[in-house]
This record gives sequence, C-alpha cells and structure tokens, in this order.
Amino acid sequence: MKFNAVTPKLVDGLSAIVGAEHVLLPAAADDMLRYTHDETEDLRYEPEVVLKPANASEISLIMRFCNENLLPVTPRGAGTGLSGGALAVHKGVVLSTERLNKIIRIDERNLQATVEPGVITQVFQEAVIERGLFYPPDPSSRGSSFLGGNLSESSGGPRAVKYGVTKDYVLNMEVVLPTGEITWTGANVLKNATGYNLTQLMVGSEGTLGIITKIVFKLIPFPPQNLVMLVPFRKEEKACAAVSRIFMAGIVPSALEFMEREAIDWADRYLGFNTKRPADELAHLLIELDGNDMDLLFKDAERVYEVLEQFDVGDILVADTEKQKAELWQLRRNVAHAVKANSIYKEEDTVVPRAELPKLLRGVKEIGEKYNFKSVCYGHAGDGNLHVNIVKGDMSDDDWNNKLPEGIKEIFRLCVELGGTISGEHGIGLVQKPYIGLALNEVQLRLMRGIKELFDPRGILNPGKIF
Repeated sequence: MKFNAVTPKLVDGLSAIVGAEHVLLPAAADDMLRYTHDETEDLRYEPEVVLKPANASEISLIMRFCNENLLPVTPRGAGTGLSGGALAVHKGVVLSTERLNKIIRIDERNLQATVEPGVITQVFQEAVIERGLFYPPDPSSRGSSFLGGNLSESSGGPRAVKYGVTKDYVLNMEVVLPTGEITWTGANVLKNATGYNLTQLMVGSEGTLGIITKIVFKLIPFPPQNLVMLVPFRKEEKACAAVSRIFMAGIVPSALEFMEREAIDWADRYLGFNTKRPADELAHLLIELDGNDMDLLFKDAERVYEVLEQFDVGDILVADTEKQKAELWQLRRNVAHAVKANSIYKEEDTVVPRAELPKLLRGVKEIGEKYNFKSVCYGHAGDGNLHVNIVKGDMSDDDWNNKLPEGIKEIFRLCVELGGTISGEHGIGLVQKPYIGLALNEVQLRLMRGIKELFDPRGILNPGKIF
C-alpha cells in the first residue's frame, strides 16, 4: 500500500479538528522525540505529524479525514510497548490518546468502572482500591502504561496467574473505526451471548482494527491480606519444575515469578540494594499468596513449603514488613530495566504450558550455546510465560544482525513444539512479524487478514504491524 504524504494543507485540515496547540510537527524536535520510539530495543521512526485529540468525536473526524486522504495513522498510548506496535513505520500520523485520561465513573453497586484509554494503569488500580475494589492486571510498566495500550496488547503481569489478564476484565468498549464510525462493542453485563464477541476481538488487536475511546471494566473485591516469599534454588530447572508442583498441591498463588541468578543480581545492583547471596543459588521464585484471612494464607504457605522440600532450595525468605514486600517486588519489576542498563538486548516473550517450563529454559540455553548468545531469563512462571532477554555483550554486529534471528526462530519453534506460542503478553507488532508463521497456519492468517480488511478497507490504521 502506498500512502500519501502529510502536506501543509492536510496539516491545516487536521489542526482544524484538534486545535493547532494539539498538533506537533518534526520542527518541534524535542517534543517530537518521544513519539519516535517505544521500549522496543533502539528502534526509531519519526511521524510526519502527531495529533492529541480530546474525545471520540475528534478521533472520528481525524479518521474520516485520514481515510479520505489515504494517510496512515498509528494509535499510541504511553509508548511502553515491547513489540514496536506504536511506531509510525509508514510515517504519516501518530494519534496520541494522552488527553483521554479520565476515570469517568466507578460503579460500586455493580463492581464496574468506565474509563478513558489514557488513564495510567496504576492510577486506576489505586483509585478503585480506595473503594475496596480490585483491578488485578498489573504489567511491569503499570506506573506509566495506559489502559488502552494494555487492552491493545492484552497485557498480563504477575497476578495473571490467579486473576487473569486484561481481556478477562473488559466488558465493553467504545471504539472509533478506521472509517470514522463510533460504536460500542458489547454491553455492560457479565454474560453476553448476543452475536459475535466484538469486545474480545478488539482486545489484543494491537491498534489495527479501531481506536479505543472508552472502556468498561469489571472489578472484584480487594483482597486485604498477602504473604510474599523469595525462594532460592540451586538449579534453574528445579525452580521451573517446582511451579507446576505447587499447583498440583492445590495452591493458586496470586503471583509466581521466576528469576534466574543474573536477573536478580542485575536488578539488585540496578536498585543499589547490593544484597549478598550464596554463590550456589542459581534461580529464585517470588511467590505471593493473597486473600482475606491471614491464618489461611499461613496454612497455604505451609503446603508450599512441603512442596519445596522436594527440591534443592536454600533459605526461604518470608517478607516480614510491607517495606520488605515492596523491595522484593521492586527487584522483580526492575529486571528489564537492569538488563537494558547493562547491554544492548532483545526481549522475547515466550509462553508454554507451565509444566513445560524446564524444557523451555533448557532449550533456550542450548540454543544460546549454538548461536553464541547469552540470555537472562525471568518471567511469569505460573503462566508458563518466560521473558528471554538476549544480551549482545561481546557478540559481533554481524552475528547480532544476521545469525541471531535464526536463533530466535529456533526458540519460537521450540515454544510451538512444546504446545506454546511466540507471544504471551507483548503482542506481535513490528518485531515479531517475521515469526508469526511459526505459530499460525495459513487458514488462521487468512481469517485475520480478512477481519483486518473488513474493519479497515484502505489499510490506514497501524499499517505494517502483525502481518
């Protein structure tokens, strides 16, 4: 598809919709810079214009205008994505949802909330906790990521193991289609068997089918008690194997996170904690239990201990204070930042049935030896979702650019062989696009392309992503 360039005359037409003060052009270099990248490696794509609309009506007019003039539009939230989904690879228009940032209503009677897509995830979580309610999805970027972006990628986070991911909490959405129509996707009810599920079709569509302008979320009561423990293992694969055993014992933790030794060490140094750990501790599980009754949580913890006794574990740390709990979670949430601070890297978002985690971890290390790359692995072990950070280190540029993609392809092929797939929560976007054929067959891809064409006949919305 060949798109038109954004001319001064077209900029004038777009400015008339949103107001000149909400339009950015490349001449405003410093302000424009943050719209050229997300958190995916070191990729940079400069749009021709950035628009900051205030509501669905303005977005509708923008999309009609861009559709008529064949201008590519890249929707953008906070820019915290890890697959290049918010990058303007065809230049054109970046449409930022940052001004759509209101929590419209928290409905305590029905345990629902209506919000705009530019609300920061943590801000929303804290607002509902004040009412005794809980919105569990909590990606590592929750302090900066937008709810609309979370929906576009169907983000998860540590507590997905017990509570599910973003898709499990959305009831209804207001969406602007690429042709400018404004529609709701469903109804504000817990059960809905009325036609196709357009709401779930939009979730995880990575901004390729429509632009989310309002969201109705389901909420649950907030669990006031929790218990957090850090469990060291002397073998990485033993830590992975312990995960499924915990569930087999009848325990469903609210979080069950894996960190290999370098992951926790790098995060520790990055945060300045400088903790001394025994040299033989090669991996850790961070386990959280939550609920309403602390006595019951201690009983569950005892059952977890019984499971862990079957494995080669070191001294288990149970957090005694809220400060200690927060520090343990800081370690886990800062692993990606620590890796990024150490080296150029690529982060692959692998996922398999959780009982297959030991085979996945072993396979990743074997593939690393074959292609001469180092990996730092961590992730949501309770979901079978392992983040593989491939570190450039002393790899040559030639190996990094030409041989490494074959190694990544082998990792993804292994995931599929183990019954998994190539992305658990980061999406496909731009960087995973070359590998999608490993996970989806031609029938699946044909159906998806047909859906894209139906929603976006001129192909203007987030072009160059997924397919």
